[in-house]
Amino acid sequence: MKDTLDIKSVSQRNHESLVHVENSDLLPLPPPLDDPSREREWATLTAQATQKYECGLDDTCAVSVPRPANEIEEQRLVAQFLSGLEKLFSAENNWTFLQPLLLTMEHCTHCQTCAEACHIFEASGGNELYRPIFRSEILRRLYFKYVKHGGLLSAWQHGDIELNWPMVARLIELSYRCNLCRRCAQTCPIGLDNGLVAHELRKLFSQEMGIAAKELHQQGSMLQLKVGSSTGMSPEVVKDNIAFIDEDISERTGIEVHTPWDVDSADVLLIHNAGEIMAWPENPGAFALILTMAGVKWTMSSELVGYDSINYGLWYDDFQFARVALKHAEIARKLKVKKIVVGECGHAHKALCVVADRLLCGDLNIPRESSLTLLRDIVMSGQIRFDPTRNDFPVTLHDPCNLVRLMGVVEPQREIVQLLCPRFREMEPHGVNNYCCGGGSGFAIMSGHNFPDWRFHVAGRKKLQQVLTAFSDCIGPETPKYLCAPCSNCKGQFRDMLAYYDLWEQNRILYGGLVELIVNAMADAKPGFIEWEWR
Repeated sequence: MKDTLDIKSVSQRNHESLVHVENSDLLPLPPPLDDPSREREWATLTAQATQKYECGLDDTCAVSVPRPANEIEEQRLVAQFLSGLEKLFSAENNWTFLQPLLLTMEHCTHCQTCAEACHIFEASGGNELYRPIFRSEILRRLYFKYVKHGGLLSAWQHGDIELNWPMVARLIELSYRCNLCRRCAQTCPIGLDNGLVAHELRKLFSQEMGIAAKELHQQGSMLQLKVGSSTGMSPEVVKDNIAFIDEDISERTGIEVHTPWDVDSADVLLIHNAGEIMAWPENPGAFALILTMAGVKWTMSSELVGYDSINYGLWYDDFQFARVALKHAEIARKLKVKKIVVGECGHAHKALCVVADRLLCGDLNIPRESSLTLLRDIVMSGQIRFDPTRNDFPVTLHDPCNLVRLMGVVEPQREIVQLLCPRFREMEPHGVNNYCCGGGSGFAIMSGHNFPDWRFHVAGRKKLQQVLTAFSDCIGPETPKYLCAPCSNCKGQFRDMLAYYDLWEQNRILYGGLVELIVNAMADAKPGFIEWEWR
């Protein structure tokens, strides 16, 4: 356990990091990563980065906030922060999340149950900076001082803190040291939500100060609204890519597949995370084959945004979230589909199936369903013949936080893998008690400076421990192993983290989605759909 970090140190007027994280501090990993030679060293921030950007939190930099030119600029930024703080706690500006935020501010008992549940705090070796209530306590003191306008008695009761630009700059970075997995909220005896605090801080910085991680804003939400997808694919490009995928899947399986576009009054509008189309085309191809074989009347949309379920506004800006969610609902209404089905993407599920309930009303309130429940119904219906021996290799299942803990979609994916994968083994814990992959809240696409080192060493470390433990009886390279992750964001994290630790080349741990396992077990398809090669 690290020495206690004084919360007032976030206001210290220098650019030095508050903490330094060593590999020796971190949660130990099981074989084969118990070998110190397999542990990667962290890259250090460059002198150029530390001089240009605010890097005064820890050993990394996620947001790249430029240093103010002078004290006047610092004062302007602090004034913007105060303005945003007031709006954050006003019903007219934050009606969506004000009540749970106020409960979290007013009623924390500092019991530290949340710390015991936090994978980042545990993986860091108990570093005080990453304790879930550390961030919340900063906001709590600011809330009582500047929103409730408490005086000396309030400062004595709730604690005081100096508001200055170094503190705000550190708080910006600190809001991006949480995966927003909400395991802490599930564990809290009175239901307080420290993950929500991190989200609301990101929202304040974006909506009031124009500060957000570029991967989420410029390269995410803004690009999606302008071009149609955060991948940069226009409608013409995505249709060309899908046509190629259809051709490939037909050749590989021996079953003819043609993706239907813009079908009026279809039963299902399928929306993928468009990253699948570019990085893992076998996933949308498998979806097309399964729906075709099951006789589902389905369609995809070629309208701008309609083919990409990504909604990065979910992680940092309510306005950006609303713009994308409304587009999805309007497209579904125009096509007169019976329901929207969200492909294998956890944050797209949270955006469209949960948070959008606060936004969509009237004829925009189109029924929305997880693809996992639809897939379970298809697999169990008997419409498709399966040969589970085709999946006779070790398989473990990752539970995406936003699908499982947030939505309670726990059993459908398990019913499928238990039926189709004879060597399935669970991670412990699993289901609603799962651990985040470490790429949640946008981290899987954030790769500036040396942030990937922090992402793999700290945010993803607990999940990596789970994966290695699940395959402990067959960890050698002679046995190919399949890590099933029915979420595009999680697959991106696993792709990068397994490569970072060389776990494919040396230990043959492959990752992939759920639909690939379904197609691989189809008795009427050519065998060998899963290709045991790195992607």
